[in-house]
Amino acid sequence: MEPPVNRNGSDDVRQPLLDKPAKKEAEKEERLCIDEMLQRYCGEFGRWQMKHFVLTCLAWALEAFHTMVMIFADQEPEWRCVGSDCRVGSSNCGMDPSSWEWTEGKGSSTVSEWGLICGEKYKVGLVQALFFTGCMIGAGVFGHLSDSKLGRKGSLTVVCIINAIFGIATAFSPNYWFYVILRFFTGFSTGGVGLTAFVLATEPIGPSKRGVAGMSTFYFFSTGIALLSGIAYVFRSWRELFIVTSVPSLLFLLIVIPFISESPRWYLVRGKVDEAMKLMHSIAKTNGRHIPAGVTLALDNEVEDRNTAVEGSLKDVLKSPLTRIRLLITVAISFTVSIVYYGLSLNVVNLKTNLYLNVFVNAVAEMPAFAITAVLLDKYGRKPLTIGTQWFSCVFCLAGFVIWGAGPWKSVRMVAGVLGIFGMAGTYNLLFIYISELFPTVVRNAALGCATQMNQMGAILAPFVVVLGEEIPFGIFAVCGLVGGALSFYLPETLNKPLYDTMFGMHEAESESNRGRDEVVC
Repeated sequence: MEPPVNRNGSDDVRQPLLDKPAKKEAEKEERLCIDEMLQRYCGEFGRWQMKHFVLTCLAWALEAFHTMVMIFADQEPEWRCVGSDCRVGSSNCGMDPSSWEWTEGKGSSTVSEWGLICGEKYKVGLVQALFFTGCMIGAGVFGHLSDSKLGRKGSLTVVCIINAIFGIATAFSPNYWFYVILRFFTGFSTGGVGLTAFVLATEPIGPSKRGVAGMSTFYFFSTGIALLSGIAYVFRSWRELFIVTSVPSLLFLLIVIPFISESPRWYLVRGKVDEAMKLMHSIAKTNGRHIPAGVTLALDNEVEDRNTAVEGSLKDVLKSPLTRIRLLITVAISFTVSIVYYGLSLNVVNLKTNLYLNVFVNAVAEMPAFAITAVLLDKYGRKPLTIGTQWFSCVFCLAGFVIWGAGPWKSVRMVAGVLGIFGMAGTYNLLFIYISELFPTVVRNAALGCATQMNQMGAILAPFVVVLGEEIPFGIFAVCGLVGGALSFYLPETLNKPLYDTMFGMHEAESESNRGRDEVVC
């Protein structure tokens, strides 16, 4: 008698009983959001994230070069008398041009080359204001593009190309108005560097490490300013200075960009799940970890079709009452913070001391602020530090306002300025982390772009505040710090909360949180 044959063609009647559990096990799938996968399988900040973070954040030094080069290129250099009609110690306005000369020659700065003094002095502020206007426009444009078709890495690549082209071209400006146009377009690209680099550097990092890592990005910006002061000291010609500070953008494109990866979060919200999973496996492997079979990524709203792109724009942010109020508050704070930060940075011209040394000291003074804020960030949260750092700066700016007189009091005012920038540098840095955590992935760069635009608006006004004298600017800076700190009370805390991918996921989580609080109250 022949043994019974099952439906699969096997002569083992026990085969279906053995296959069924194995089949169920194979079909079992664990779907995780990116933060959960980083925490459980990939590692929150391993070798892969360290390399990616450092390489990406080098772009911050490039932004420092292109932004702060104006302090040296547009400075008014020293002059000396060469004729009998020259009056030492007085203004050179109204003097016979043949009775005095620039100490380091006409080519030392744009001011000396094109005579931007006396009645033409406003042109210095104009070109600086138009640079920051370009930054403001560029921040909005590349904030949107990096959330949509170009992606984080694509946007960073484009802005570095534009920076290199227009930065080098600026060195060959035949006249002032060409210089203004080229600086505007350099500003347009510079406005997108910081926000795309920040998001790209921090999105692959786990939630418990993201705060400290985010605070560390600005070390690269401050280091860039410190290096710039040394470069400017060596290259005294403004044309040479623009070339030397623009070449690193080319090197970054050729040497660094090829080793930077796109953000897995951007892949995921664009429906490119396979690319996102491939990158997560690479992160896990480099970190000495392993993602088990059957584990895959999912958006926080658990959409059924994971290969469908989830779109988001500034319009979506404004339509939602939750994100609308957050956006309005954060852009207002960004505006006041920028006035103080850039105002105190540019105010070194009023201190009447060594310009190169002052810029270097200000850059170095920012670094302890980043370290202290990073240490306190995960202990006290984002909101208390945002308030505290602004009010810390406010106190010392107020001290600079009430302190009058010359001699030793000038030194005291200088110290007050250094401590003021110390506090506001911490806020400026912290805001990037705070804003990125307040908005979901689909609109994160759009929201950061808006905040950056208001940063640039504050930067446009800062030079006009500085020209008001030695004391009045400190008073304005103190008021800005006070108002910014007060506005921060209306923002929610984001400590230990996940980075949401979609607007729907964020709203659902916030609704559950509110329901939980209501139940506790009841």
